[in-house]
Amino acid sequence: MKLAYDAKRFFHNTSGLGNYSRDLIRILAKSKEPNTYLLLSKSSSPRGEAILQNSKVEYKSIGSSKLARLLTMGKLAQRQHAQLFHGLSGELPLKWDHAPIKKVVTIHDLIFMRFPKYYSLVDRKLHQWKFQKAAKQADLIIAISEQTRRDVIQYLQVEPQKVRVVYQGCHQAFKSEISQEHLQSVKQKYKLPQEFLLSVGTIEERKNILSVILALKQLDDLEIPLVLVGRPTSYYKKVLKAARRFGLEHRVVLLSGVSMEELASIYRLAKVFIYPSFFEGFGIPVIEALYSETPVITSNNSCLQEAGGDYSLYIDPYNSKDIASKLRFLWTKESERVLRAEKGKEFVQKFNDERIAKQMLALYHEVLES
Repeated sequence: MKLAYDAKRFFHNTSGLGNYSRDLIRILAKSKEPNTYLLLSKSSSPRGEAILQNSKVEYKSIGSSKLARLLTMGKLAQRQHAQLFHGLSGELPLKWDHAPIKKVVTIHDLIFMRFPKYYSLVDRKLHQWKFQKAAKQADLIIAISEQTRRDVIQYLQVEPQKVRVVYQGCHQAFKSEISQEHLQSVKQKYKLPQEFLLSVGTIEERKNILSVILALKQLDDLEIPLVLVGRPTSYYKKVLKAARRFGLEHRVVLLSGVSMEELASIYRLAKVFIYPSFFEGFGIPVIEALYSETPVITSNNSCLQEAGGDYSLYIDPYNSKDIASKLRFLWTKESERVLRAEKGKEFVQKFNDERIAKQMLALYHEVLES
């Protein structure tokens, strides 16, 4: 097969949609099928360079026009004789020629429809227009979780048989062995505490780090340091203000610009990982923590139990007392941490590369044969 992809996020997003795009192409290109994976974007970047070294992966520029992604990308895929086009971030081109080509789109979440308060009116309207257009055009929609599948069916009014789930994986760095020397090097570079609670992700209201600060105040006797890895937003000022008010500021560390390999080490060094989000489409940081054999505390909502499995610990993200109670339990009981880390590592193998490649390629074949 010759398969074409909207590669804007592949080349130009550092996290989230970029990681999904790069991981999926890497995983597919490693499979035994002799397919060609054509990446289409206005420009390339150093991100994903190693993946482009694979002889199965090709890149072509769609031109510099502001509307190229909407108006010429699809036609270029057809001129390159691609049999299937996959939009990796909820979008598909608007214009196509008459040459036959199947269309698949991945939808990661519909949080902008479930929780409109987190988005501006302009963003909500734009997202809704793009997603509804893509859902209508697509021969098949890939949802990254059962939660997202239910949301796509409900909010976009899509027939259930048109939406399939293929889970995300995560970067190879989290599955690789890391030497003690490298762990210590990262620990020294970022001046990390001997033991710490870790949270990873954009520091925004939906991620709910403020509730962790409220929980830590209730655990003063344990003096737990909190390491945050992610991009700060205006919400981070609220987090810092609360930390100062409770006298916890000296225990909160923010790290940004961390490489994927360094992040993998930070997960390994953490005593406990916490992800108290109000809602997620999937929750990749949970998967990263489980691969890193770090016990997980996460929310009892949305898709997070799909990602966390039976041996993660689940909290009510709106209840700081519940967060404090579960954190005390896990922080002070080594046997529980060891058990949950071991069982979590077993569970997370369902998100391994081979399984994801097999499922995605099977769906491509199904679409092409339909």
